[in-house]
Amino acid sequence: MPRVSDAHREQRRQQILDAARRRFARNGFHQTSIQDILTEANLSAGALYRYFRSKEEIIEAIAEDALRQVTAPIGQLTRRRPLPPLDAVIEQLLANAEDFGFRPDGFAYIGPQVWAEALRNPQLRELVRDRFAEVRDALAGVVRAEQAAGRIPTDADPDDVAGFLFGSLLGYVLQRVLTGTVDAKSYSAALGALTGG
Repeated sequence: MPRVSDAHREQRRQQILDAARRRFARNGFHQTSIQDILTEANLSAGALYRYFRSKEEIIEAIAEDALRQVTAPIGQLTRRRPLPPLDAVIEQLLANAEDFGFRPDGFAYIGPQVWAEALRNPQLRELVRDRFAEVRDALAGVVRAEQAAGRIPTDADPDDVAGFLFGSLLGYVLQRVLTGTVDAKSYSAALGALTGG
């Protein structure tokens, strides 16, 4: 029997995750069965169970990927030297969300389900907390740079401002998904007005 390459295994694993993501985005985590995922992926149960022991494990893998889609752009922006100004960071993050998050299976449709699932799954809750802490820390670094440049008052707590900004970004995702009445440009301008950007 020929050996299966690592590349083939990774491709098959990704095929399962892509199929699950599409189904989850359309029907939600709990309305999607393993059989739905198998049908979407055009695979047998044996093929799926070689990569994942349960639907819960698939959800966790998709959650990790969705959280990475949120945290990676923030990390890239905040590692630049010099740091970009806050308004440029916000504008770029919203543009990234528009480019990647609002596809039919994008993180904007998976993220809220991940947040809800984290309320009942302690392992997922810890993962969400860790990733969100990374985002707040990165934004706090931008806030400190803005304070040093005189664009944000120095008596403002950088962690509190970062928490507010991150909450606003998550709010944008929810409003955009649920109402479709906000756009990146006007939202960025509104946040800029609040932060003095």
